[in-house]
This record gives sequence, structure tokens and C-alpha cells, in this order.
Amino acid sequence: MHESSLLMKQSGQVPAGDVADSDTHPLQVKWLQPEDTALCARWDEFVLACPQATFFHRAGWLQIFRDVFRHTTHFLYAERAGAIEAVLPLAQIKSWLFGNSLISLPFAVYGGVAANNPAAAERLEIEAQVLARRLGVEHLELRNVKQRHADWPMQDLYVSFRKEILPEVEANMLAIPRKQRAMVRKGIKNGLSSHIDSTVDRFFALYADNVHRHGTPALPKRYFAELQKVFGADCEIMSVQDESGRVLSSVLSFYFRDEVLPYYAGDDVLARDMAANDFKYWELMRRSCERGLHVFDYGRSKQGTGSYSFKKNWGFEPQPLFYEYCLYKRDAIPQNNPSNAKYRYFIEAWRRMPIGLANRIGPLLVRNLG
Repeated sequence: MHESSLLMKQSGQVPAGDVADSDTHPLQVKWLQPEDTALCARWDEFVLACPQATFFHRAGWLQIFRDVFRHTTHFLYAERAGAIEAVLPLAQIKSWLFGNSLISLPFAVYGGVAANNPAAAERLEIEAQVLARRLGVEHLELRNVKQRHADWPMQDLYVSFRKEILPEVEANMLAIPRKQRAMVRKGIKNGLSSHIDSTVDRFFALYADNVHRHGTPALPKRYFAELQKVFGADCEIMSVQDESGRVLSSVLSFYFRDEVLPYYAGDDVLARDMAANDFKYWELMRRSCERGLHVFDYGRSKQGTGSYSFKKNWGFEPQPLFYEYCLYKRDAIPQNNPSNAKYRYFIEAWRRMPIGLANRIGPLLVRNLG
């Protein structure tokens, strides 16, 4: 018997595959291995077809977490008669500074289980709880789009912003509220242009400088290069430059089904005066419209922040995210984010640190934030 199934029996929880089933084929829980390319392809086929799945359920994240961040991964899937019915990607972050946790999924706005049926979803969530106890983590975190456990503590700090991309380019321009539309037109009048980058170089220079000015560590440059390598055409960098060729703003976006997800971004100090940030997101929307995409996913923002207000100014309405926690060795959900007052002095000190030094030591810290 599998170790997790044995633990479940000892705790009084019986796995779905061990009870009578109307189907002659029992539901089995297995672990994805990155070297099994055929299985990874099957996993991704399921993710693309499952309405509950997101870009962050893709198999490629397993390789990124192992190779870039050196985190232990547990990508679980439920299978019946050779067909995948549910997936649950998990990664463990074990840090002396930020604690020991099991998350679906670190560095992702969405996560949790994606399933074709409730039985498979429940089976994987039970397995995740058993795994969390066996690993001795302080908490299990599932970054759900929809609420699944009303009795679990929930982090209500973040919301997401999603909106339909209209079929015609001009219709999308007119759908932007008047004041924000004026900023987009300002960027156009300033002669700005957008370009697709083949490397992460220009993007990373802006991104690293941007997060440094905000007092937070930058993710390693290698991480962004690996995203391009693993996800190929589904990970794209678009940069905005002025008429002299100076790059002012850049965004790294993910593509999933008929959606575009601008995910990481950076801006030069001159970007605001030139309306380069506004122009950037318009250009991404325009290009996405011309590609026939249907959803613009602006990602998550903390409530009450400048990012939150900026996205609302585009006519996007916030939608709640249900980050649910199962607590084991702590009494409350963690607050490892810049909004936590205890990080105020660290943020101020980080802003004053030379950027070269910050870029060298930052990845050692940020890998454990998730």
C-alpha cells in the first residue's frame, strides 16, 4: 500500500480508490516525474482541456521549481484506467526565515486542484493534507480561484482582474474609461512603439531596477530565461521604446488557451512622463485582439494598492481570490508580503542598497517567499 494511503487509513480517512466504486477501475493517485516526457505531455493535455485549470497547472513548472529554485515538488495527479481526472501541483518551501510550507503554487496567482469531477478533486486534496503532515510543514496553502473549504482560514489580501477582449481593436480602445484612454493616446502621440524581445535582457534590466526602487528583492534573471525556454511561444516579452530606441517599459506575458496574462513588468523612471506603462498594456491588448484571444487577465493585486487602482482605472472589476490554508504548526495564516509592517525597515534598507549587490543576494531571499 502507498505510504500516503496507509497514513490516511491510520488517520481515519479512507482514500477513494480503497472503497467500493461503481466503476470497475479504481482511482489512483500518482506523482509526475519531469523526466517522463510522455506523461508530462498527457498532464498538459488534461490541463488544456480542464475548465478549472490555469497556466500555473502546466507540467513545466515542476522543472522550473526544481532547476531554478531547488524546491522539492509534489505534482500529484489522479488517474483512472489510464486517464487523468485531476491534477494538483505542489511545491515545498523550507526556510529558516519564512518557515516550512506546502503551496499550490509558489510564485503563482492561481493554484489548487483542477479536476473533471468532485471525487478526484477531493482525493487529491486529502492526499495533499496527508503529505503536508508527513513533511512536517507549518501549513498547506491552496491558491484557489473559487472557494472550496469554507471552514479553512482564508487570505483575503489579493484580488484578480479579468476582462473580455472585444473582437475589434477600436472597440477595445473605446471600452477603456475616458481618463485612462487619454493616457494611452498620450503614449501613442509620444511616438512610442512596441517590440517582441527574443531574450530577457532588456526586460530584466527594467524589472530589477523597478523592484529595487520598491524595496523588494528581484527574482533571478535565470528564472525568466528558464520561463522562455520551458514554455516557448506561450511566454513572450514585449518592450516599449521611444523614437530614439530607448526602452522605457517591458512586460513578460503568459498565453493559455484564449487568454493573455501579463505577469511580470518593469518600467524606466521616465516611463510615467511618457505614458509608456499605459501604452504597454494597450499594445498587449491590441496585439492579443489581433491574435483572436478573448480574455485579458491582469493578474492579482493587493487591495488598496496603486496597482489595484491602476487596473480599476482600465475598467476592470476586482474578483476575489480564495487562498485557503490548512494550519498544522501555526495559529494564524502567514503574512509574508510587503504590506506587513514588520518588513518596513527591511524595505527601506533594500531601497538604499546598490542594485548590483541587491541583484546578487536578492535571489537567495526571494526564492523562499513564494
